[in-house]
This record gives sequence, C-alpha cells and structure tokens, in this order.
Amino acid sequence: MSRDAIPEPGVHAFSGEAVQPAASPLRAAFVSAFGETNAPRYTSYPTAVQFSPAVDGKAHRDWLASLPETRPVSLYLHIPFCRRLCWYCGCAMKVSRRPEPIAAYADVLSQEIDQTASAIGRRLGATAVHLGGGSPDSLSAEDLRRIFEALRRGFAFDDDVEIAAELDPAFVSSAWIDEAGRQGLRRASLGVQTLAPHVQHAVHRPLEFARLKEAFSRLRAAGAVSLNIDLMYGLPDQTLEDIEDTLDLILTLEPDRLAVFGYAHVPSLKPHQRIFDPKSLPGAEARLEQALAAAQRLEDAGYRRIGLDHFARPHDALARVHAAGGLRRNFQGYTTDDADSVIGMGMSAISRLPQGYTQNTADLTAWRDAVIENRAPTARGVAFAEDDLMRAEAIERLMCDGSLDLADLLARRPVTREAEEGFWRDLQAHADRGLVTLEAGRVRVTDSGAPLVRTICTAFDRYFDAQGGRHSRAI
Repeated sequence: MSRDAIPEPGVHAFSGEAVQPAASPLRAAFVSAFGETNAPRYTSYPTAVQFSPAVDGKAHRDWLASLPETRPVSLYLHIPFCRRLCWYCGCAMKVSRRPEPIAAYADVLSQEIDQTASAIGRRLGATAVHLGGGSPDSLSAEDLRRIFEALRRGFAFDDDVEIAAELDPAFVSSAWIDEAGRQGLRRASLGVQTLAPHVQHAVHRPLEFARLKEAFSRLRAAGAVSLNIDLMYGLPDQTLEDIEDTLDLILTLEPDRLAVFGYAHVPSLKPHQRIFDPKSLPGAEARLEQALAAAQRLEDAGYRRIGLDHFARPHDALARVHAAGGLRRNFQGYTTDDADSVIGMGMSAISRLPQGYTQNTADLTAWRDAVIENRAPTARGVAFAEDDLMRAEAIERLMCDGSLDLADLLARRPVTREAEEGFWRDLQAHADRGLVTLEAGRVRVTDSGAPLVRTICTAFDRYFDAQGGRHSRAI
C-alpha cells in the first residue's frame, strides 16, 4: 500500500467506481490538518448533543398520536444488559449476570410497548424491528417471546418485516437463536471488534474464533439471511497487522456485511474509558492507515463500500439499495429502512418522529417507574427548526452517497440567503483543500475527502462547535 497519496488505488468510498490515486496532500500533512479534529457521526440531525428537557413525555405522546395512518413505522427496542463491561463501550448499558433483573426489564418493556400503541391510538404497520443494546441476547428465550407478543399486539407486522438484532457472539445461546428464528429474525449483527488476543485483553472482550464460527452457523440455520460483523480500528495496542489478521479470519465466514468503526475515545462522557493509557491508542495517522487497510482488504475480497464505514456483498440488500440511491442513515447506522418514523422503546431509546427526536431516560429506575405509572419515560429531545429537515437531507445524502445536488435541494427546501451563502462559503473552503468538488450546483466528495465526510457535513450543521469536545475524532 502506498504511503503517499490518500486514498490508495481502489474503489471510491461512495460511488463504488474504480479510482486512481488522487492528487491529494501528503499523508502527514493531511493528518496534521484534519486527523485530530472532531465531528459528529451524523446518525441524526440535529444530533443528540442538541437534545434538551424542553421536549417531554407529553410532546412525545402528542407526536405519537399524530402519526399518519397510511405510513408504516420502524421499531427500535433497547436492551441494555451485558454480561461484562467492554472498556471501549460507549453504549447505554448495565452489567448483569443474573436472569431476574433482565426478565423484570422485559416485563416493563412489554408494558411500554402496550402504552406506546395506546398513545398512537391505532395499530400501525411495522416494516422493521431492531433490537439493540447492550446485548439483546441477554434476554432469555421466554423474555424474547413475551416481547414479541406485545409487539404483535400493538403493531401490524408486514409480511416481509425485517427483524434484526445486535448480538455478542461470546454469549448468544442456541435457545435464544432458535426463539429468534421462530419470531422471524432475518438479520443479525455480531460485535467482534477484533480477533487479536492482546487487543481483546486490552479492551476486556475475549472471543474465540471457534465460538464466533459456531454462532454464525446457528444463525444461518435459524433463517438469518444477512449476517453482519462489527469491527473496530484505533483500539488500544492495535496494529495494522492486527487489522489484517482479523480480516483474514473473518472473511472465511463470508459475512454478508461488515461495519468497520473507529474507536470513539470520550472518557469525559464514558469514565470507564480512562482505564486506557492514552499512549496505547493509535494516533490519527495510524487510525487512517488502519481504516484504509481494512477498506482495501474488503474491496479486494469483493465487498462494495457503503458510505463511510460499511461494506456489503453485491447480493446483499444494503448494496442493492445503495446502488439504487435509496440508502438511509439512522441511529443503527446505514440502513435499507425507509420508514419516515422510528419509534424507540426501552431505557435510553431514541425515537424519530415527524416533529423531531425524543429520547427515553437513561436512568433504569426512572424509566421503570415512569412506565409502571403509565407516564412516557421521555427525558429529552429536540423539535425540528424551520430548516433542520433541509440540513438533515443534505447531511444524509453526503453521508450515504458522497454527493449532493445542492441546487435542487435548495429549490425544494429553501433557506435564508444568509444560510445559503454560509453553505457555499464552507463548501468552497473544503473544495480549496481538495475534499470536495463543486460543479453546476452539485457537491461531490473527492477520494481525498472520503475519510473526512463527517467533517464536510459540518458545513450544514448550524449547531456544530469544533471546540465543544462532545464528538469523536473525524478519522
């Protein structure tokens, strides 16, 4: 791999087309200028940093009641429990090795599902159900069955509803997989992060490859048609060789999708991350090397790059939707889910409704008490401002496609002259650095700019504070 140009010859991060080395800054200069900057991940806009208690439980239930009858919704359930704390974790989670607290959570979650359906006032169709966490496989098979009974009471599942779950392959049981298969599980994402033993030790997440292989086989047999592997770069003590060795093993499983995320080191928000010696964390240049190496290895193996950090085989729905220009992005990352509204339930779950975002409290006791008392457990949120939807669409298209017909978007969703001038001014600054091209009203992310698409998107973010310290590294 060349060490001079960014990126190396390969496949364009968004279009999937073959590219030649870009006439871009030298790697060291590039990293020096951009590698230490922070930017949101843009799984929403406005981002969660803008959420406030001004949006409360009454607003959440009023917004639910006004959902249109003709549009199906997507459902997200947050299962916060894990059997261990992985020291890199940035999720809202609780460690529990006993089944009783988890079963009690499942009971209260079923109540929240019933109350949510009641607030809507009619049985809306559901096109997708996503179980996240935490580790949803911490539920027992009986817990899982009770939750899906509540879901089917409150919502009408489409015949082709996509049921997906995030799993910890070190612990997922055959009983859980069998029950999930009976409920219609079609897609699963297995959190691997790394197979390098010394890095696993450093982040407190051991996993034997044989155990991962067994989970893969069981999920396939249970009917999962799309299996994803989550990997990370930038972990403590992680090297380029660790990335390559991990991928060599992972590719023998032939996963349908992979997501390769950069570790987000935010000890001010997640105090347990302070256990890492900062000197053990790869620097910006090493992180970029690891990300590019992973992308090149996967592209060489026949995967198509999807947006910033996802990869899929050509047959997978994610690749097909991306090729058709219909890729979306939400709190679950890149997705084929085109529902206008996502209803989140469970501790800390986030909903996206036509009026804005709402989030349940992340305090387990407060969440439980609110549901038991038939109060919406909403803690905060944000209502869309006048031009937020325009900005959100611009960011989503850049994150998904790497290009944007800004002139067309502004014609459909006009903004003030001051805002429009600000967009073009900031984009021109990115163009001067070689990160985007501007031609006939269209913005296109260059090969050099692909690793920094999150930074490019800040041109449309009215709230972004580069010095705020609330976001992870842009690379």
